[in-house]
Amino acid sequence: MASHSNDDFERLRKIHRVLVMHYVEGLSQAEIAKRTGLSHPTVNRLVKEGHERGYVQISVRSPLQSLFSLEEALAAAGALKEAIVTPTVSDQEEVNLTTVGRAAADYLLSNLRDGDTICVSGGRGVDAMIQALAPNRAYDVTVVPATGGIQGEYFTDVNHLAAQLAHKLQGKAFQIHAPVFAASREERGVLLSLQSVREVLARARDAAIAVTGIGSVLADRSTYLSLRAANPGTESELSRLGAAGELVAHLLDRRGRLCDYPLNERVIGLTLDELKAIPLAIGVCAGARKAVPTASALRGGFLDVLATDEATGNEILDVLKDESHGN
Repeated sequence: MASHSNDDFERLRKIHRVLVMHYVEGLSQAEIAKRTGLSHPTVNRLVKEGHERGYVQISVRSPLQSLFSLEEALAAAGALKEAIVTPTVSDQEEVNLTTVGRAAADYLLSNLRDGDTICVSGGRGVDAMIQALAPNRAYDVTVVPATGGIQGEYFTDVNHLAAQLAHKLQGKAFQIHAPVFAASREERGVLLSLQSVREVLARARDAAIAVTGIGSVLADRSTYLSLRAANPGTESELSRLGAAGELVAHLLDRRGRLCDYPLNERVIGLTLDELKAIPLAIGVCAGARKAVPTASALRGGFLDVLATDEATGNEILDVLKDESHGN
């Protein structure tokens, strides 16, 4: 043990006493000064010296620590600006998606500014976020579809979703009058040349924020397969191509690359490079079937923020780790 002079010992005693009173007993520095007869500046110096000598170690214990740790791990593994993870509260995907949608809605409002344009894809995740929105003021914003759409299903009708979001925010919405897939590459060219379509997609490209669902392609309740582009044998064909997921109507493989699939060349909407160029792209998902598709989107670098639940987040992280170890 190192020897100390009497003066050193007394100073260490003062430091110890002040640190205990401040950090253990919870007294303010002013209260410590009054109780000990030391001046407030002296108490401040003793606290500072205790830190400099390494006598203070601060730890934070939270019942949500596992969520925060998972958020950090997902952000690191997926090259995200931020991950938002909510507790998994049910075995039912819809229940968890409601919770995730609420967190995504709060995040959107905290990052939304008057004058912004928001573009949205179809998807149950996007709908969950819109339904959860509860702004406390009107926003001078514009909402536009990121793709063409399919009427008949609330989650594939991007015009409906854009209108709903604009209504919630008390902003304005533009509609796109085109299907999500053209019948041919030639028809795609014709549709993209239409002024009404061209103007909406131009607004989407200039958006400050994009909100997108993340689609599964080889599971029940697949949004992609509900776009009526599917026919008998579609699932086996997608499996043969190595399709892992769907983002703004484009099929991706597990590496986050575009699949060699004809419909990828017939999408009416933003390209994935255009999505990547938007300053803040938010993906919303919940459910184990979304783990592989979401990992694919993250591997491609198309998202800046991911909102999901804890169970799904752990699944996504496992997929990312498995793929990383396989490289």
